[in-house]
Amino acid sequence: MDLKKTNAPVNTVTYNKSAIEEPTGNVYEAITIIARRANQINSEIKKELLDKLDEFATYNDSLEEVFENKEQIEVSKYYEKLPKPHALAVQEWLDGKIYHRDTK
Repeated sequence: MDLKKTNAPVNTVTYNKSAIEEPTGNVYEAITIIARRANQINSEIKKELLDKLDEFATYNDSLEEVFENKEQIEVSKYYEKLPKPHALAVQEWLDGKIYHRDTK
């Protein structure tokens, strides 16, 4: 997933209910699909962030010394400024990028 190329909003946005429910015909089913995708996105972002922060980890037994790493702070700030997983999932849903099927 390329987070730089997404056009998901960073702030709160009101969506058209008809646009959300259009692919399934049921707003609750659409919200469930979006929520599952948001959980997947959140897991991907969390894993990516932890992998990047693990590069800066220092394993000391001493709690007295705390080092500030500017690169680590920049990485953290970058991830804080990203759109939230639910916003990314809604944008993917509206763009038709989420595959779903009816299992009934």
